[in-house]
Amino acid sequence: MKEGEPSKSEAPIQLPEVSAEIDAMAAADQEMRQKAIKENSWDATIDARNTARMKEIIGKIGWPTAAKVGRDSSSNAWLLVQHADRDVQFQEQCLVLMKQEPMSEVDPRNIAMLEDRVRVNSNQSQLYGTQYRAVNGEHKPLPIEDETNVDKRRKQMGLDTLEENIAAMYKAYGPPKQS
Repeated sequence: MKEGEPSKSEAPIQLPEVSAEIDAMAAADQEMRQKAIKENSWDATIDARNTARMKEIIGKIGWPTAAKVGRDSSSNAWLLVQHADRDVQFQEQCLVLMKQEPMSEVDPRNIAMLEDRVRVNSNQSQLYGTQYRAVNGEHKPLPIEDETNVDKRRKQMGLDTLEENIAAMYKAYGPPKQS
């Protein structure tokens, strides 16, 4: 196998230019968010620009699946849609498209997180407990529907338990800063 060629088990992606564009948008998204943490600045134009372009891409090719753009770029597409909070209708549209794809083409964890994001943005309780807020110096999940069974739902979507997720948040970010 030559360098740059896919392995025999990995089919070449169908839309490499779209893949590269999605990856570049996701890099700009993450760079802005890291800068916002360090410098307490926020550039809302990044999310607006990325949302507008994702609408164009999805309008043309449908959901950017693993086969179309590769696994990493498909997850990056989800990330960009996850951050399209000013357009919940678009997030809902993407959630429907993701759910229509076989699980081999989309990451079920991304479906769970977008489902919760849409629900929270629509003033509903979340299903999987993936959306948090800082409350009195602690990471607390926003209200969860049927919290007794949340870990069963999380497991079905490939997520760790709620308790493990909260512990991971503290490990990754420490306690939230008081505002």
